Amino acid sequence: MKTTKINYLIPLLLISGILIASNYSSSFNEYISIEKKTLNSSENKDNFTKMMDVLTHPRCMNCHPSDNVPKQGIDSHPHYFGMEGGEKDQGFKATKCATCHQKENNNFSGVPGAPHWGLAPQSMAWKGLTRQEIAAVILNPEKNGGKDHKGVIKHLTEDDLVLWAWNPGVDAAGNKREKPPISEEEFKKVVKEWFADGAIIPEN
Repeated sequence: MKTTKINYLIPLLLISGILIASNYSSSFNEYISIEKKTLNSSENKDNFTKMMDVLTHPRCMNCHPSDNVPKQGIDSHPHYFGMEGGEKDQGFKATKCATCHQKENNNFSGVPGAPHWGLAPQSMAWKGLTRQEIAAVILNPEKNGGKDHKGVIKHLTEDDLVLWAWNPGVDAAGNKREKPPISEEEFKKVVKEWFADGAIIPEN
């Protein structure tokens, strides 16, 4: 009698196991991994465009020349007095950038100022590059001073010299200097969102 019950029990256990395995397999196949929310391509491109609107504005481009000569004004004319970046992007021994450019604007003379005022290194020369090429340079640790994405974000959104663009003071005539086309707050926002979305450089 016991043998008969066991003979019935074994097939039932096998069938139950198959059904359980089948249901588990089905559930597993339907599993969808949840990834972080990403922006769609149009939002990514919009963030890129706004970010580059700032980085290609004279407030930024004047310190990223391709000829090692700092530029001035919205027309980006060469710096007065024949100034150049020198070997270390800080001017020459007797005419270093910091000789005239202090840690803050001088609204009496019209000389702009911010901490560590100076030209960007030649590896970060942007003049003559497309927006896509500028972005590629920014993301390249071999050209951006060894910065990873976090380092670039910190530089763009926290560095006092970069943020000077929104506090440019007045020129020698006492006229307020033009600021970038979007606010400082919006710039920080689009930079962080662009990097959070993978720092994708749109084709055009």
